[in-house]
Amino acid sequence: MNPPNNHNPVKFQNQLLPLFFLTSIFFLNFTIRIIISPLLPAISEDMHLSRDQAGSFFLISASGYFIVLLCSGFISSRLFHKKTIALSAIGSGMAIIGAGLAQNLIYMRTGLFIVGMASALYLPSGIAILTSSIDTRNWGKAIGIHELAPNLSFLLVPIICEGLLLWLSWRNVLFVVGAASILLGFSFYRFSKVKDFKGESPNLKSFLPLVATPSFWMMMALFTVGVTGTLGVYSMLPLYLVKEHGMLRAEANTLMTLSRMFTLPMSFAVGWLSDRFGLKPVLVFVLVITGISTLLIGVFTGSLIKVIIFIQPLSAVSFFPPAFAALSLIGSKETRNIMVSFTIPIAFLIGGGLIPNLIGIFGDNDYFPLGFMLAGGFILAGAFIPTFLKFREDHSTL
Repeated sequence: MNPPNNHNPVKFQNQLLPLFFLTSIFFLNFTIRIIISPLLPAISEDMHLSRDQAGSFFLISASGYFIVLLCSGFISSRLFHKKTIALSAIGSGMAIIGAGLAQNLIYMRTGLFIVGMASALYLPSGIAILTSSIDTRNWGKAIGIHELAPNLSFLLVPIICEGLLLWLSWRNVLFVVGAASILLGFSFYRFSKVKDFKGESPNLKSFLPLVATPSFWMMMALFTVGVTGTLGVYSMLPLYLVKEHGMLRAEANTLMTLSRMFTLPMSFAVGWLSDRFGLKPVLVFVLVITGISTLLIGVFTGSLIKVIIFIQPLSAVSFFPPAFAALSLIGSKETRNIMVSFTIPIAFLIGGGLIPNLIGIFGDNDYFPLGFMLAGGFILAGAFIPTFLKFREDHSTL
């Protein structure tokens, strides 16, 4: 079943309520997935975790995200998109509360695995509802507002956690965030008047032509290094600053927030640069700077580590606008959603799960800086990939 078309133009102001609901849910959805990072020093101390065990949280959560995102179409085809979004918000909220109740490592990992599974339901259905509820003339503005949610989450979560930790334990911080997500999920289902429709089940026949397309596999590798530079680094950085550089947790989280204050306008700036210089050169440049700055996190100490922490996220978040534009130019428009469905889960599994776990393993063996240096080298190794991408003929000049 296809979403209804918007034949009659509607004022953008009259479409703000569904946009507000979806952006708020996306913000909490992303917040629940990354909130363990700024809380990790407190969690590690309270639960007596090794750095390897702490890093495993992100791999466990990313594994749940990977599994469900691949098959989310089966769920939304039966529940419809509105119920799927509500289920994602309520389920991830309950799961993070469950993680906060956990008294041992096994239950904590189980809770975070379910967090990954529940949160994965949101994005495909969220984008589908967004584009069906907003007039096509306003898609650019609407998607731009919606995509602010992850960057705002990266920016605000460390300082929100630090503020709440003044009065609450880390467990109660998870309760507060989980309760907010549950409340928002129920409110969305009860009060939102979005246009609802069924999702499309994954079709293997649509995927098979992509297997023989080298650029598809290149984009999968590119998104993996891109997620490594953002979520992979972000996940372990607070623990690294506390354990390796002797910072107080509050100082580390404040630094994390301040370093991301200037990331919000970067998507607009890199969009202009992509139009001016082309997607491939911009992707190469962004990955080179991200790789070098990530590597230097493991090299610098003292005031220099603070400087590089300001530089690294600016380049890291600049990857995604040209990368998604490049992904849309691989193959046909009919296979675009299939490419996203396979590229993003694998990128998050490796870049946002396996890489933080490996950094934690290096930390456990007294090579914490080397973990970041190797992550930077991994990103640098991927910087040459954009030069080999093959776009559709009508965009061959990009």
